[in-house]
Amino acid sequence: MNWVPNFALMVYHGAHGSDRPLPRGRSTTQQSDALISMRPATSAPTSPPTIEESAATDRSYLSLAGQVRALIASGEFSPGMRLPSERTLAERFGVSRTLVREAIIALEVQGMVEVRVGSGIYVCAAPGAAAAPDPFALAWRPGPIETLRARVLIEGEVASLAAAERKDADLDRMFVALSRMREHMHDKQANEAADRQFHLCLAESTGNQVLSHMVAALWDSARGDPLWRKIEEHFHTTSLREATQEDHQKIFAAVMERDAHGARAAMRGHLERVIGEFTQAWR
Repeated sequence: MNWVPNFALMVYHGAHGSDRPLPRGRSTTQQSDALISMRPATSAPTSPPTIEESAATDRSYLSLAGQVRALIASGEFSPGMRLPSERTLAERFGVSRTLVREAIIALEVQGMVEVRVGSGIYVCAAPGAAAAPDPFALAWRPGPIETLRARVLIEGEVASLAAAERKDADLDRMFVALSRMREHMHDKQANEAADRQFHLCLAESTGNQVLSHMVAALWDSARGDPLWRKIEEHFHTTSLREATQEDHQKIFAAVMERDAHGARAAMRGHLERVIGEFTQAWR
């Protein structure tokens, strides 16, 4: 280890199609019959999918939010009524609890439900016939937890590459970001800016501009989403920032030691912990 800080050291074939060859030595008629036998049977006409089937097919939180909104509009979930638990909704629609969490946050942002700590999720109002178009019938965009899961994969490899490619000057910049995070532990905005700086310094130390732009885009797109701000209202605390500081210290230490495996594990552990914080019981 050659780098010394200017001040104190801080310490992933699915099912492949298999073409069946025509048997050799058969006549043209026999081969035609064989081809016909290979055609998939035409399924009988089916009735339109139910709300639950539609949600299970389109596994986006916006689609699920739209399905729940439709149930509110239909009167199944009336104003003042407590919605079923996230587990029950997940089982009903055949989706993950994470997807339900993001859909509930989207509904909360739209003012359609209210999350009451220790009590449950309640319907605020039903969209009337003259209401605005379904706010969830929009172009796809990622939810905050989905973005974090993508970051686990991408930034884990970024940290690993950074450990192999970093220079001493990169360590200096990471150290400054860590110091600023610690100094602004009780100032959320300043702490978040230093947090972003640390992740970008790490990406820049790989020497790959595509990775740097990707990390910046993932960070900024999430922070600019009202769903992210709403989920932070529920789960962001000083304790979370303190835990993030410790996570970053571990990442930094592994990068400094050129421990690619350790850096990847530390980064994945950091982001998976944040996901765990954002998917815990409502508070």
